[in-house]
Formats: sequence, structure tokens, C-alpha cells
Amino acid sequence: MFWTSYLLAVLAIVLAWPVPVFLSRAQWPARSPFTAMLLWQAIALAGGLSMIGAMLVYGLEPVGDNLIAGLRALAGMVLFNAPTTALGFWHLFALSAAALLTAHLVFTLLLTYYKIQRQRRRHRELLALLASPSAEGTGTVVISHDSPVAYCLPGGARSVTVLSDGLMAALEPAELRAVLSHENAHLNQRHHLLLWAFAAWRQALPWLPTTRLAQESVNSLIEMLADDVALKTESKATLIKAIAIVASGSAGGGFPPGGQAGLALEGLETAAGVTGSDSFRTTASRVSRLLSPRPPLSAIARGAVLACCVLLLAVPTALLIVPGLLG
Repeated sequence: MFWTSYLLAVLAIVLAWPVPVFLSRAQWPARSPFTAMLLWQAIALAGGLSMIGAMLVYGLEPVGDNLIAGLRALAGMVLFNAPTTALGFWHLFALSAAALLTAHLVFTLLLTYYKIQRQRRRHRELLALLASPSAEGTGTVVISHDSPVAYCLPGGARSVTVLSDGLMAALEPAELRAVLSHENAHLNQRHHLLLWAFAAWRQALPWLPTTRLAQESVNSLIEMLADDVALKTESKATLIKAIAIVASGSAGGGFPPGGQAGLALEGLETAAGVTGSDSFRTTASRVSRLLSPRPPLSAIARGAVLACCVLLLAVPTALLIVPGLLG
């Protein structure tokens, strides 16, 4: 298992630094945001699995020829008080680090979910007091606010899209339809789940470049995906003007906290390190993409990226499991 641990460590390092830096600077994700989103998810999952797997395999090396045999031996030590003399200091350290990192990631994921749900519940209570139903249809409410603001509040059957008086006064009917289509796309495609996962990942490992670059890129990609849905019914000029008007409301310190139009996480952006400059860059990239459109990736290129996603997940999984199955 010696070489397996080092191969996993190398893969973890590559996925933690050069790969996310390269991908964050690439131009092609704006051409196929869904494909790029899948790649970011594969990088995150493979990186975490490689990081934990490398420490786990190294720690179990003295007591097993593969991961499964090592885990059996470790279970015997824990459950049946088998001798632990085969494990040296650094092996015990690696096992402890793997266990702590796993617990930290799971705990942060659950804690982030709890914070989101609590903040959304409070936000929903405020909307019940301050908002009124909109003539635009069920699931849409209006708040009395001068700034042009639009966002959606996920919540399953209780999901709502929130518009401000200022926005409805500033938009033409076609522009308002574009905004509603954009926000509904966020809800229908469950973008809040992606934001939750990547925000939790960044909170758990804020020192890791991957987490910051991944969260910023995912925030931008989900906006592009929602824009693509809006473009199915409205023109580019209409959508660009709507984006500019909504962005002016966010820049002016609009509602909700965090000043982020789109998905409302009510303060999670600030807690996770998302700043106003991040929101500005996202808006700028969206407008630039609409003003200078480029064709989507070819089917061959998309297939190559999807193959990379599969390999990223398959390689660490195979390194961990296959030796034990063959042995």
C-alpha cells in the first residue's frame, strides 16, 4: 500500500493547486457551463477522497496489504483490543488525521446546512410580514424597497421568488419576464444544493485554493445556466438590461443581506468569504458572455471533459478498493 498512498497524495496535491488554478483561468467553461460544473464537482470529490485516502492507506500500511485488509486489522485493534505495536507514530498520526478530516468535513457540511435552514426560516418569517403576493403568479412576492432587487428563496414547495417595488418599476414587461425565468431556473435546477456544498467545502478548508476558486466559479456558472434558460424566451438585449438593473440594486446595498441577486443564502456568502467584488466579477462575466457569445463546446470536447470527470472519480476509488478485491 506504500505506493498507493503516495499516488493518492500526488493526486490530492494536483487537484488542490494546479488543476483548479488552470480551470479557473480557462475560457471554455462559459461556453458550456453545465459541463464545467460537472468537472468542478468531480475535482472536489476526487480531491477530498484522495486526501483522506492517502492518509488512511499510509496509516494502515503496516497491518495490511490493501485497504480492506488494513481496515479489518484496525477493527480488530479497536473492537477486540488486538496489539497495536505494528503501528508507528506517523501511522497513528495519519490515521488520526484522516478520521479528524472526515469528521470535520461532515460536521461542517451539516453545520452549514443548519445555518442555511435557520437563516431561510427567519427570512421567510420576515417575508410573511413585509411582502405581499405578486400579480406575476403564485410563488412570487413583492417587498416594498426602492432598489431594484430580485432573488429566490429555496424551500421545496415553499420556494418563492422575491421582487422589489423598485425593480418592477424599473423593468419593462419583457425584462421582468427574463428576471422571473432566471430566478425560476435557479429553483428548478436546485442550484442552492450546489451552493451549499461548495460553501461548506470552503468553510471547512479555507486555506485550500481549490475551495475558493471552486466556489467563485460555481457561483458564476449557475448564473450562466440560469441566463441560458431565460434566453430561451427573451432576447439577449432584454436579459443584459435586466441584469444591469438588478446589479445596480445589489451594488446599492439591496435586500437580502450579502447583496447577491439570484439565490438568497442570507449571510452565508459573507460567512464563506464571498464578497461584493465576487458578485461584481460574476455579473461582469455574465454580461461579457452575452455581449461576445461563443459557440458551445463540440460534442467531442464535451465528451472528453465528461471522460475526465469519470476518470477523476474512478482513479482514487480504484486505488483504494481494487487491490483489496483482487487480493
